[in-house]
Amino acid sequence: MTQNERILKYMDTFGSITQREALNVLGVARLASRVNDLRKAGHPIISEVEVGKNKFGEPTRYARYRMGSNV
Repeated sequence: MTQNERILKYMDTFGSITQREALNVLGVARLASRVNDLRKAGHPIISEVEVGKNKFGEPTRYARYRMGSNV
């Protein structure tokens, strides 16, 4: 199974994916690049910026990717 296939399956199962999930669960280090590949292949992936805290408790922003509609 390719990284792109794993990402699509993960989003289908869990609804969305972040870089941390991609790295820790799927072993995908460059999620944004794979999402770009998937978009070029016609998958309607949308990104949303979320705010959280890093391991030091400092505020950080990151993208969460989910499937959009094919409309």
